[in-house]
This record gives sequence, C-alpha cells and structure tokens, in this order.
Amino acid sequence: MRFEDALKLYDLELFDLGEKANKIRREYHGNKVFYNRNRHINPTNICADRCMFCGFSAHRKNPNSYTMSIDEIVQIAVDAKMRGAKEVHIVGAHNRNLGLEWYFDMFRAVKKAVPDIHLKAMTAAEVEFLARAYKMSFDYILDMMIESGVDSMPGGGAEIFNENLRRKICGGKVKSADWLTIHKLWHKRGRKSNASMLFGHVENREHRVDHLLRLRLLQEKTSGFNAFIPLLYQTKNNFLEIDRALDAEEILKTIAISRIVLNNIPHIKAYWVGLTLNLAIVAQEFGADDVDGTIERESINSAAGAESASGVSEKSMRDLIANAGFVPIERDSMYNEVL
Repeated sequence: MRFEDALKLYDLELFDLGEKANKIRREYHGNKVFYNRNRHINPTNICADRCMFCGFSAHRKNPNSYTMSIDEIVQIAVDAKMRGAKEVHIVGAHNRNLGLEWYFDMFRAVKKAVPDIHLKAMTAAEVEFLARAYKMSFDYILDMMIESGVDSMPGGGAEIFNENLRRKICGGKVKSADWLTIHKLWHKRGRKSNASMLFGHVENREHRVDHLLRLRLLQEKTSGFNAFIPLLYQTKNNFLEIDRALDAEEILKTIAISRIVLNNIPHIKAYWVGLTLNLAIVAQEFGADDVDGTIERESINSAAGAESASGVSEKSMRDLIANAGFVPIERDSMYNEVL
C-alpha cells in the first residue's frame, strides 16, 4: 500500500471507513471478539529513561519507587494461575540496579512455579536497554529469554517510529530501527510477538501512517506479528502536558485504518485499558477483534490516568461483548480458542 493511499483513508467519513475495516475484520474473524484471562506484572518502576509521556517511572511524576523481589513476582503468578489466568504479562521500567541475570532468574522462577502458564515478557525497549547496558548483542538477550522460559514478546516500546518525534518524547530509548530489528530477530527464532503504536500526543496522521507501513513491511517479511495494538496516549501525570485527548472519531478512524493497512496482521486489539471498555467494544465495529484481557492489575496506563488499575472480571467482559451483539471468545496467548 502506498503512503498517499493510506493517508487518504483519514478523509473518508467515519462510517464509510468503518465499513471497509469491518469487512476485513469479518473476513478474518466473523462475529467473534477475543479476550484472555491474564495478569499484568510490572516488577519495577525505577527507570534509566526519561520518556515525556510516562507517569509510571519513579524518576518522573511518580515519587513512589519500588522493585519487587523474584519471590513476590512468582507468588503473583501462582495466585493468578489459581484464579484461572493463562498468561502473565511482565514488563517494567529500565532499572540499572537489578543486573542482567536477575531478569532471566525471574523468568525461570516463574516458569518453574507455573510451567504451563504463557509467559509474555520483555518489550523490544527492554531488550535494547539490557543489550546496551551490559554490552551484549540482541541475539544473546533473545536467546537467554527463550532459554529462561519467555514464550512471546509484547509490542511495547514502539511508541511512534519517527525519529524526530522519538527524540522529543522518548530520547535515549530504543531507536525505531532497533525496535524493528529486535522483533525481526525474535520472529526468525520462530517466536511470535505483538506490535503497538502510541498515538494521540504530538504526532500527526502522517506519522501514524508511516508507523503502520513500517510494521506492514516487516510483517510481509516475517509473518511474526500476532496482533497490532494502537495505544491511546493518556493525558495525566506526565511531562507532555497535553490537556485535550483525541476525540472518539479520530480514535476509531485510527483503529479502522490500522485494520485496513495492516491486513497482513491477523488481529487488531482495542486495548480497553487505554480506551475504556465501552469504546473498546465500539471499536469492534471499526476493525478491531480483540479487547485484551481481564488483566487483574495494571500500573503503567493507570499511572497516567487510565481507569484500569484493578482490571475487569471475566463475566463483565463477556457480558459487554455479548450485549453489543458479538460472540465472546476466550483465547490463549497465541489466539487459539479456549473451549
């Protein structure tokens, strides 16, 4: 798809655009809306980076620093498994104090305690940070992740790929080319990952389209992305100081265009944590087919104003999906349906 053609999609009326996106979505998934039972764990908020949009890091507008012990993390995973979670999603800040082996020891401990749980962990930004901090190659970090039990990678850290904007909002963090390289190397190992885009801050439509087309190109080469997640910027407790959030029309257009441009990525996730549950359900008519999961506890987006700290019950999730006229489908982390 050409850049100009993708950008012109924003000129369409919202419902015309939604109809185009919904056609692709239904060709893939019919009337199904996917969710999973998962637990987010954020082991530390002590971070070497200075991302302007972040309300989570203890070095920014959050004065309450913490680092969990490995035993604490394992106990959270065990408790989540006992409540029915099939995935733990472990991402955190870039903490220089932990040491390289801490991460791999933590993954091994989680897998030893709950061997059948899916371990989704380590954004490409975390991989790049560890490789740079400890003078290791990306290949080494990725191989150690697999050896220690990581099953798949989340899509965080992509933010927006335009490097001029990255210098403004997350200077010092992984560069866009390295983010893409890390996922390419992960896919080369036969592993799946997600992709994301942070939107609604200082970027414009051209930046979003450029971001989507770069992901499309990598997917053409590797077929390694399971899902794309357009992450809505949260306006509170950060240094970008953008008071006005995007309106629902622009959000839904961006989700619909994501479905159209990324027609080679099977799933588009309307991440309810940032969107609210109600808008995430509406987004299922505009190309999305997934709302993420029950989460149980969420710290990163809620620190910036999202109302997601305590997760959502499975019953509430299923009821909302069904009441909107869709079929709720519990999935595992690889999008296999859970019967």
